[in-house]
Amino acid sequence: MAISVVLGEDNALLRESIARVLALEDDLELLGAGDDYDSVLALVEAARPDVLVTDIRMPPTATDEGIRLAREVRARHPGIGVVVLSQHANPAYAMALLEDGSAGRAYLLKERVGDIDELLHAIREVAAGRSVIDPEIVDLLVVSGRSTGSDLDRLTPREREVLAEMASGKNNAAIARSLVLSEGAVEKHINSIFTKLDLSFEPDTNRRVMAVLRWLSA
Repeated sequence: MAISVVLGEDNALLRESIARVLALEDDLELLGAGDDYDSVLALVEAARPDVLVTDIRMPPTATDEGIRLAREVRARHPGIGVVVLSQHANPAYAMALLEDGSAGRAYLLKERVGDIDELLHAIREVAAGRSVIDPEIVDLLVVSGRSTGSDLDRLTPREREVLAEMASGKNNAAIARSLVLSEGAVEKHINSIFTKLDLSFEPDTNRRVMAVLRWLSA
């Protein structure tokens, strides 16, 4: 079954370009596109897509419509994934997007849309309940984390690398490939991160998400 998508983008050229990209994929189906907050939210309500792909700034205020849409969609339909596209590398927007949980959320810079595979990967990941954060945003967060005194100071350089990979939405296998480690070594590093950040196991808490949010908040 195809992954259904609703698109929110006020730039007509970019909106058409993304629509054409989606049309070429057998496993993706565009249900509709809107160019402002109200029209996009109405489309989501009517179509109930698997994924919403939205610009972060649209009418009426051209400030944070994408973030507000993500929050509203989570409140009304928690199962719908959201990919937010931003023209600006602002970690604060990523933090706002993920503050209620990272599952089914992606934050990409618009320049990545030129790399079709990046956008398609993000759509498929959030449809599966996973998360993706633009590598440039992760780099900024890494720098921020290094310069901020917190529990993160207790992490080794390798543990920081692992946590940064986690923040970009990668699973253990992908982290292992990226850092040239065994999956067992990655799991040990993650368990050490949980311990150093005082993230004890609780049935209703995703420690992986909490660790990433701790990283983002730093």
